[in-house]
Amino acid sequence: MKILVTGGAGFIGSNLCEALLEKGYQVVCLDNFATGKMENILPFYSNPNFQLIVGDIRKLDDCQKACESVDAVLHEAALGSVPRSIKDPITSNDVNVSGFLNLLIAARDAKVKRFVYAASSSTYGDSKTLPKTEEVIGKPLSPYAITKYVNELYADVFSKTYGMQCIGLRYFNVFGKRQDPDGAYAAVIPLFIKQLINYQSPTINGDGEYSRDFTYIQNVIDMNILALGYKAEESFSLVFNTAYGERTTLNQLVSYLKEYLTPYDAKISEIEIIHGPNRLGDIPHSLASIDKAKKILGYSPKYSMREGLKEAIDWYYNKLRIN
Repeated sequence: MKILVTGGAGFIGSNLCEALLEKGYQVVCLDNFATGKMENILPFYSNPNFQLIVGDIRKLDDCQKACESVDAVLHEAALGSVPRSIKDPITSNDVNVSGFLNLLIAARDAKVKRFVYAASSSTYGDSKTLPKTEEVIGKPLSPYAITKYVNELYADVFSKTYGMQCIGLRYFNVFGKRQDPDGAYAAVIPLFIKQLINYQSPTINGDGEYSRDFTYIQNVIDMNILALGYKAEESFSLVFNTAYGERTTLNQLVSYLKEYLTPYDAKISEIEIIHGPNRLGDIPHSLASIDKAKKILGYSPKYSMREGLKEAIDWYYNKLRIN
C-alpha cells in the first residue's frame, strides 16, 4: 500500500512514517515545516519507499498532488495547542478546518477511500463524565477544540455523501520521542524533561491536580495501523479514543519524571516545582474509555504511561545531552 502521511515531519507524523516504512509500505510525506522538522525525516531519505512533498494543506493543489495514486491517508497535519488557538484562532481555523476540508476533497477526487485523521480529546470540552466515551461530548472550551470537532463533522458528511471510509482517532495527550521540547507551545512532558535536565524548575498550571490520560506514541502508532487495516467494504465514519485508559495528575507526572531522571543525574531530585495560574481553555480532567477501540479494532495498548515515560526520558536525555 501507498500511504500519505500529512504532517509527516512532525512528532506523531514522523513516528508514523518510520513505522510504516519498517512494515514495507510506500510512504508519501506532506509537510510545510511550520512545526515539523527536517531532522525528523532525514533518516528516511535513503529508503526508496519514502517520498517528501513540501506543501501546505491550506493549498488545494498541494493536497491534490499528495493524494495522487495513494491508497489511504493518515492525516496528522494541524496546528496543535489550546493556548495557540486562543491567541490566534484565525490561523488555527485555516489550518485545522480549511486545510482538513482541502485534504478531504483531494482524497475524494483521487478516489482514496480510507481516510484516517487525528481527532482530539479536546472535543469532550466541558463534559464532566469520566471516563470519556465517544458518544458523549460537551461544549468546546477553545478554538482548537472547535476545529477538531468540525473535522469529525466533515468526515461524517463525506462518508455519507461521497462514500468515503473515515476514522477519527481522538488522541489523548500523546508523548514520546521527537516531540519538540522548545517553543512557546511545547507539550508538558518534553518541556518538563528538558527543564529538569537543565536544573530549571518546571511550572505547573494550577494546583497540579488536573489530570490527563497521557498516551505513549507507540500506542498511537498501533491505533493508526489498526485503523488502516480495519476491514469494511461500505462507507462509514467512526471515531475512537486513542489512549491508555489511565489518569495521571500533573503532580504525579512531575514526581515520576524526577524519579526516572534521578538515576541519570542525582541533582534532579532536589529541583523545586513552581505553581502558576490555571490555563484558559484547559479541561480539568481527561480519562478515556478504550472499550470501543478494543471491541471494534482489537486495540490493546502495549505501553502504560509510566513505561512510555521511561522510554521517552531515555531518548530525551541522550538527545539533549548530545546537543
